[in-house]
This record gives sequence, C-alpha cells and structure tokens, in this order.
Amino acid sequence: MRIHELKRRLREAGAGPLHEQRVLRLWSHALPRDSGRRRPESFFPASLLAALPSIEAELAALARIRSVHPGADGSERLLVALADGQTVESVLLPRGGLCVSSQVGCAVGCRFCMTGRDGLLRQLGSAEIVAQVALARLRRPVSKVVFMGMGEPAHNLDNVLEAIDLLGTVGNIGHKNLVFSTVGDPRAFERLHQGRVRPALALSLHTTSARLRRELLPRAPAMTPEELVAAGERYARASGYPVQYQWTLLEGVNDGEEEIEGIVRLLSGKYGVLNMIPFNAVDGAAFSRPSWERCEGMARTLHERGILTKLRYSAGQDVDGGCGQLRARAAGMQIPIRRADDWR
Repeated sequence: MRIHELKRRLREAGAGPLHEQRVLRLWSHALPRDSGRRRPESFFPASLLAALPSIEAELAALARIRSVHPGADGSERLLVALADGQTVESVLLPRGGLCVSSQVGCAVGCRFCMTGRDGLLRQLGSAEIVAQVALARLRRPVSKVVFMGMGEPAHNLDNVLEAIDLLGTVGNIGHKNLVFSTVGDPRAFERLHQGRVRPALALSLHTTSARLRRELLPRAPAMTPEELVAAGERYARASGYPVQYQWTLLEGVNDGEEEIEGIVRLLSGKYGVLNMIPFNAVDGAAFSRPSWERCEGMARTLHERGILTKLRYSAGQDVDGGCGQLRARAAGMQIPIRRADDWR
C-alpha cells in the first residue's frame, strides 16, 4: 500500500483534510482512534466512521514484529514480517532513534553488507515504511528516523519520499531528524531539493579511491568519491543540514594512511561530519573489524587535521545485528566466503 492510495480511500469515504490528517497522525503515532480531545463520533463523518474499521485493519496487517533482539547498548533489533511473508529489519536506537528499511533485499550488493547477498526481492510501499515507525512507537518514543536499514532508498525514491513527507508533517519528526541515506544517485539529489520536507543526507563514502569504491559497492551509480562529495556539499548548503558521510571501517582495506590523506583532501572545508563505524562482523565474510585502538587513532588523527569525525559503535553488534543478518538467519541463507586479500 502507498500513502497516496490510503489518502484517496479516506477521501472516498468522506474524509476532509482535517479528518485525513487525524487518521494519518493516529496511525503513524500508533495511537487508538479515540485519542485526542474530540471523540471520533463527533469529529468524523458517519461514512468515514463506517469505513475506518476496514482501513485500520488493513493498516495493522501491513507489518508485525516477528522477533525482538535487545542489545546491551539499549538498542532493539526488530525482525518485521510483512503481509506477504517477506521480512525486513528495523532498529530501535538509544535516545529516540529508529533505523528503517526501504526494500526487501538490495540491488547495490555492497561487499560488506548482508542485505544485498540475495539481491533485490521487492520494494517496500510507503505505507510499509511508515508501519515500521508505528510498530516501533508501540515499544518506545521515536523522535528520529534514519533510512539506513535494508535497501537503497534512492532505488525506491517515490515510496521513500512519500514516507518522509508524512513523517515530517503529521508524523511529527523534525526534518533534520529524518536522514536519507544513499550510496549516491543523481536522481536522489535532484528530488530531495523538491519536497516540502527536506531530510538530512547521509552518504555512503567508505573510501576515497574510485577503484576500491567500484569493488566494494559494485552496482552503485558511477559517481567518483569527488563527485559524491560535491553533490553532497550542494545539498548541505541548500538544506542547511551538514552531510553525514558514512565510513565502514574494514581492517586492512580502508583504514590506512592513504585513506586518511584522501579524506583530508576531500572533506576539508566541507559542511559535513564523517561517521566512522567499525565493521559489524558477518560470519564467513571477507572482512574483519579493526581494533578499537586503531579506529580511535584514525578518528583522532582526522580530527586533529580539521575533519569533524565521530567514531560510532554500530548498535546491536552483541546480537549479530548487522543489517540483513536477522533476516538471513530467519531465512536460513548461506553466506559466501571470499578472502580478505582479494580487496587489498
């Protein structure tokens, strides 16, 4: 289901703009119909009241929590079952954050990510994306939503932007607290400028080498690191939100001195922050996580050289919660093995 289809059904049932907003607000906040000062019987027209049970049942059936995996850091990784039996992952983060999925699987095939091992199975509808927020809000308050779960948001633009529009309005999420994450796609940069809700932007950089980037992200759009940073800088200046450059630290692959020099060259003077996240280990994968001391040293060096750098600990590592791992375990997927030396 898509949100514009839901709105059409509400209007056909007699909803005016205020009625529509209330239904969408209650749904996205996981609140019962009788929440609020005005009783439904005195606020909604009779035709809409008659149609609401069916619509609400359909919304409730979009997604359900299949399993919960709490982490020692306060995160909760949720395996979410969709109406057709497919599963995706959401992550409740400490301090009110939620990471949501936008696709079942992924076509980009990042070598260090479990999600893309099975390819792209299908897109999530915009209502299925918002349903993940509603499910999470049944468990705890959500004040920030990041599109960093399963899938590449730029490959599902219509649905992702429709969900962002709802979350940034009746969903009551601040625009800078909606974070659109992408490996880079010219279509995404163009469309993000056009919406009434402009999210913050996170760009998956991971390396300053165009050759290595092609190997690590084999089906990402053919943008060099320089082109990616230039596009991000334009959006940051237009939106007023700094770009969050994402860098998964892979031991012996992108944690060396050459990368430090490349980062300083690319990001000096840019309106952004570099988020370095040690690799979340996957059984049988070709990569390993650098030592925490190595990660700290790299972040410290970059900070000393003028690059705002944050070293982050990926939520849920203690429950093997790297993106796609819960789904893979549930589906019994086998993980192919490739030697780390192949990337050096």
